[in-house]
Amino acid sequence: MSSKQQHHSQRILAAVKQALDKGRLVENLARQQNEGPHRTVVENLVHRQQLAHLDKILKQLHPADTAWVIENLSPEDRQLVWRLQAAQRGGDILLELSDSVAAQLIGASDEQLLMNAITQLDPDDLAYLAEWLPPHLLQSRQAELTHDEQAWMRQSMQFSHDSVGGLMVKEMVVIDEQSTLQQVLDELRLRQNLPTQSDKLPVINRRGILVGVLPWQALVLSDPTQQVREVMAREVVSFSPDEPATQAARAFERYNLISAPVVNSRGRPIGRLTVDTIMDFVRDDISEDALNAAGMTGEEDLFGPVWNSARNRWLWLSLSLLTAFAASRVIGLFEQTIAQFVALAALMPIVAAIGGNTGNQTTTLVVRGLALAHINDTNRNQLIRKEMTLSLLNGVVWGGIVGLFALLFYHNWALAGIIALSMQLTLFLAAALGLAVPLTLQSLDRDPALGAGVLVTAITDSLGFFIFLGLASWLLVN
Repeated sequence: MSSKQQHHSQRILAAVKQALDKGRLVENLARQQNEGPHRTVVENLVHRQQLAHLDKILKQLHPADTAWVIENLSPEDRQLVWRLQAAQRGGDILLELSDSVAAQLIGASDEQLLMNAITQLDPDDLAYLAEWLPPHLLQSRQAELTHDEQAWMRQSMQFSHDSVGGLMVKEMVVIDEQSTLQQVLDELRLRQNLPTQSDKLPVINRRGILVGVLPWQALVLSDPTQQVREVMAREVVSFSPDEPATQAARAFERYNLISAPVVNSRGRPIGRLTVDTIMDFVRDDISEDALNAAGMTGEEDLFGPVWNSARNRWLWLSLSLLTAFAASRVIGLFEQTIAQFVALAALMPIVAAIGGNTGNQTTTLVVRGLALAHINDTNRNQLIRKEMTLSLLNGVVWGGIVGLFALLFYHNWALAGIIALSMQLTLFLAAALGLAVPLTLQSLDRDPALGAGVLVTAITDSLGFFIFLGLASWLLVN
């Protein structure tokens, strides 16, 4: 988001918050000043006036802006804004909200309000929200769809949100390769509108199999009497509905795609992907990876209930606590050594900090490489050799620097040598863990970013303390 767009969004949010705060203030004043028999009438009138003012502001916003405003409000204010907008464009707003906020609003909405909102949704969008909707409301809405729409929705719901099938849309115009360009133009003119992000038209043969695509440029600039197969592009980037959405996202980025057909096992078009859907997926995926790397499962609502956020963080906090206890026990094993050489206590944090940072650097690099499909069976060993060699080099360089500082401060050659050697071993171990943790998670079909940073840092701290204090106990005491 550019600084200009960000400033505009902040002004919108400030205006909505000001309207909400002013409404509460005016209603409180009206409540205090009216003690007569018409108190209820006056309060209701003031309340409606304030809601009308807020509604006037919200109606000027795009559904995406309204969703952004809702996500930045407290749970109570969210409900108020949502109730004001649900009847007119609640469906569009739900689609723009993060999963956690959408689920929260759906769960807190009365059935009539929610039914009004989902009535605005087409089968594609309804299938996307299906997992959060009450089953009986979903069934009621499905009963209003045509037979073809119901079949499409059942098909879409078979695929997960992170697959091509879960992201594809039904809306597309398919043309026959034997049609002339003039026939295609005439057919398009008969339509009231065209699907969004239609930069090209899928082309099929007599058997309904995808054989190419017709770009708009070829359609408009070529001789209208030519057949589609004469000017169509035969090199087509298409996807299977079972493919992971991450692979599709990489293809969209690599080939600068705006849309792409989705074909079944027989090669027949069944839907298409669009760049706006892919961008939404990528945004959500990046957000989820960032949270997973920090040890938070799923998507956390910034302004959601405290209890929900607490539960979301407890798993990895408990794991961090266990590893912290382990680190404290490691230190406890060498209490006598530390008592004899107090300098060890001052140098321990250096070993842990550099080791943890090295582990996190390697982990981040590996997670990014896996996400971009840069790491595979053919180059995995090359990456491992490179990172382990780099850790040895860093160990020599930074271990030497830390050893030199230890010598300058404490004038003890043995202590300087111990911390230098400890740094080398710890950095080597940290790099090994930074490689092993995300690669192991991926081999187990888990998200490589899931708590990888937390695990690597925690284990590196404990083992780094053990290496440093163990060497000190062996070489200094004995």
